[in-house]
Amino acid sequence: MSVRILHNPRCSKSRATLALLQEQGFDPEITHYLDSPPSAEEIRSILKKLGMRPRELMRQGEAEYRTLGLDRAGLSDDELIAAMVAHPRLIERPIVLANNKAAIGRPPQAVLDIL
Repeated sequence: MSVRILHNPRCSKSRATLALLQEQGFDPEITHYLDSPPSAEEIRSILKKLGMRPRELMRQGEAEYRTLGLDRAGLSDDELIAAMVAHPRLIERPIVLANNKAAIGRPPQAVLDIL
């Protein structure tokens, strides 16, 4: 089975999720999404797998969220997705992709449901 993690090594939840995957015997493909941001198309695919709207996948506590005006009501899904592509730090982390499903590792054990 192919397992991929959108990972930020500076994030404790991301590190814990990666360690959990490895403890479970998986050797996931690691994508450092801050260095290689997902495309708009990939974010749309992840959102569909998560059953979420774009704003739900955004780290609304990040300063960029407010300074970019992303807290305004009425922004389209395309505008929010474009902001995540341009500013990947806004994307909630970590995201694990496996079995044509996705899960956010908050808490890390949440990703076990898709494996």
